[in-house]
Amino acid sequence: MDLYKMTAHQLSEMLKNKEVSSTEITKSVVDRIASVDDKVKSYITVTADKALETAKAVDEKIAKGEEIAPLEGIPAGIKDNICTEGINTTCASKMLENFVPPYDAFVTKKLKAINTPVLGKLNMDEFAMGSSTENSYFFKTANPYNLNKVPGGSSGGSAASVGADTAVYSLGSDTGGSIRQPASFCGVVGLKPTYGLVSRFGLIAFASSLDQIGPLTKDVTDSAMVLNAIAGHDNFDSTSVKMDTPDYTKALVNNVKGLKIGIPEDYVGDGINPEVKDAILKAAETYKALGAEIEFFKLAASKHALPAYYIISSAEASSNLARYDGIKYGYRTENYTDLMSLYKQTRSEGFGKEVKRRIMLGTYALSSGYYDAYYKKAQQVRTIIRNDFDNAFAKYDVILTPTAPTTAFTMGEKTTDPLQMYLEDICTVSINIAGLPAMSIPCGFDKGGMPIGMQLIGRAFGEETLFKAAYTFEQNTEYHKQRPNL
Repeated sequence: MDLYKMTAHQLSEMLKNKEVSSTEITKSVVDRIASVDDKVKSYITVTADKALETAKAVDEKIAKGEEIAPLEGIPAGIKDNICTEGINTTCASKMLENFVPPYDAFVTKKLKAINTPVLGKLNMDEFAMGSSTENSYFFKTANPYNLNKVPGGSSGGSAASVGADTAVYSLGSDTGGSIRQPASFCGVVGLKPTYGLVSRFGLIAFASSLDQIGPLTKDVTDSAMVLNAIAGHDNFDSTSVKMDTPDYTKALVNNVKGLKIGIPEDYVGDGINPEVKDAILKAAETYKALGAEIEFFKLAASKHALPAYYIISSAEASSNLARYDGIKYGYRTENYTDLMSLYKQTRSEGFGKEVKRRIMLGTYALSSGYYDAYYKKAQQVRTIIRNDFDNAFAKYDVILTPTAPTTAFTMGEKTTDPLQMYLEDICTVSINIAGLPAMSIPCGFDKGGMPIGMQLIGRAFGEETLFKAAYTFEQNTEYHKQRPNL
């Protein structure tokens, strides 16, 4: 039995029934990493010994007859911009190549509290800036379905590890689609929770008003279980919402009768790959056959989302990344003559091309004389987009769109044209701007065998409705059962 192929909920049940040990599960995944990760390259850092130590502690707990939590003893990978005490957290950047955090992120603490064997830190686009994981300082990650294609980004390592079975589940971060788009490309489930539902404490900031941590999993049930484990209020995060979080697994009901699903016309129009469009329309027909009501509508302000997103995110990145100056921590150049040259050389050598591009864009947008024309205007557009979604959710329970306009593209295909790369986020950025929850689930394959993902968008804190809609689709289709042949 290949334990590494199984879902978290299957393994959790087997652990409780003493059919398998956490050590056996963890060793199976560690061996899988050793076997295939030299091809996929999901991990920047592997912490196999620490993971096996945690697994052993879980087995001892079970042997004493103690109860274990759901997900306890199930090994996971963590994106390398989420702080892990005593383990390198690099943001896939030369700037933080040797940074070892002295504390854990809120979500890391939550996982440690249920004795999660942490397998290691996952590759990403540098400082989460990118849509292909080709911007990592260390190496590019490959798509497990086709090693010549990208896994998406910026959480490409997180998605590829789950797709390649080198993690049972993983955590990623989503600023403009960085969980959902790679989930779509790698044929896994990716959830971007409502802004404020999961604490950002210990997530190394890219754009603070947009960033959100979420799970990448093999199926919808696992996604609900992981969200149960990581959601909750945190006093260390001023944007963390005080609320009683429900048990999301109770929303896993195979029934969408009477559910009203809206499909924005622009999201299935020009610019969307025909195979992706066909898969989305076929998914809509599946929902219709299951008793949901389907209606097309106009989401007018969404056409302004991409420019607004790149102004807001770059402005916030410019501010957040100012701390990397060669003084406090991180990389410091050896070639400087005075304080100003220390700053300039450190940042020139420590940051990659895409990070520098966005810092310059953001600094320009915030500069005197341009602030009102760019940043202020983008924030006004943000309000219009949020209002547009509010109006849509007065009528619909869920909004259905493609997750990405294309399937996974070939490595190097878009690296020379930043605008083409930015267009990969066209279906996802508006959700971060509005602070809403959204989930990508597999809904088909293109003629080249690459996965296609569909995106379900919900009301703020409406994750339960998303889980119900996603679970019902999953239970009535087979797409999530197909795995890459590595």
